[in-house]
Amino acid sequence: MTEPGTVLITGPTRNLGRHAVLAMAGRHEGQRPDLLLVGRAGRDLTAVAEEARALGARVHEIGCDLASLADVRAAAATARGLLADGVVRPLRALVANAGVMSADTRQSSSDGYELTFAVNYLAHAQLIGDLLGSFTAPARVVLVGSNTYHANFWRKLLHVPEAEWADPVLLARPAAGGQEPGMAASGVAYSNAKLAILYYAHELQRRAGAGISVSVFEPGWMPGTALGRGAPAALQAISRAVGRIPGVSTPRRSGPLLAAMALDDKWANLRGGAFVVKTKPVEVRPVAHDRDRERRLWEATIELLERAGASR
Repeated sequence: MTEPGTVLITGPTRNLGRHAVLAMAGRHEGQRPDLLLVGRAGRDLTAVAEEARALGARVHEIGCDLASLADVRAAAATARGLLADGVVRPLRALVANAGVMSADTRQSSSDGYELTFAVNYLAHAQLIGDLLGSFTAPARVVLVGSNTYHANFWRKLLHVPEAEWADPVLLARPAAGGQEPGMAASGVAYSNAKLAILYYAHELQRRAGAGISVSVFEPGWMPGTALGRGAPAALQAISRAVGRIPGVSTPRRSGPLLAAMALDDKWANLRGGAFVVKTKPVEVRPVAHDRDRERRLWEATIELLERAGASR
């Protein structure tokens, strides 16, 4: 087994991220990584860090608002400093877990980008790009994806919209003012961001080098989590009720599976943006493999990140 080194995880304070952190921290000595927790500074970040330390892990909190690319760049710089100074062991995995679904696609990040696309996709592209040179091989990048990029029977029944792809510069643009776009537009924005993650994973693998493996984890539908906190109250109540049905995914069940993706030998050979639904590798739909879109996304991402940096 490869020495576990350090795992950096975003969105560690609640739900899937919190349970992944505690699963990693609770591993036996020799299998337990050092942890860099990147999330919004405050009581919740401190609380999960203390829980992880109580389980025996060496933990460093890195306060970061992922809706600000300046914050993301600062967080990456902090992580690089901790690694270079030997405060933590070598970086072996980065888990891009944080995510939001903004209820209003007119809402923008501090850089002026549509909030869902900015947090779910752009922030992680910035963070990963800034840390690519800091990994020690063999290393892993695990992105959290979603099957919502395409519609199936159940998603159609529940009116969960699939992705409606457009040029990434357009996807990053908040909706125009006027009438509120509504939850349908919010769902499309979320699915677009998750399709972007799949495209990015494929292209990242081509560019990251042989020592870094890139994969995408789908935790299963977890109704009632904070991700849908912008949804109408009635829909949130239904989601919480569905979440109590036996067999439905929950953060407590899926968090350890995400931890395993970052650490277990079972997943050591995953590459190319391989898509894992809980414990099973699954072939993505043809729409999620598109070399032209993947190359364009990479180019547009550089443009969007540079534009945000230049505006500071």
